[in-house]
Amino acid sequence: MKAHVYVTLKRSVLDAQGQTVAGALRRMDFKGIADVRQGKYFQLTLDGSLAADPARAQVEVERIAREVLTNPVIEEFTLRVEP
Repeated sequence: MKAHVYVTLKRSVLDAQGQTVAGALRRMDFKGIADVRQGKYFQLTLDGSLAADPARAQVEVERIAREVLTNPVIEEFTLRVEP
């Protein structure tokens, strides 16, 4: 079982790297890009104890994301758990 965690800066936090990429895309004449936000991606491979219980896996990965993978002051996360 795999868990995928996506961490991004909160919308209220200035994303300087995203703005730089967006500016570069405009200068390179790419069309249709309104905004760029950068972030981090984590892939966790869950062992049998969590894989056997998808609901427990979801709760545990949410706890890991909240307590370890993000800085809750400036970041937010989304996740998905798949077999």
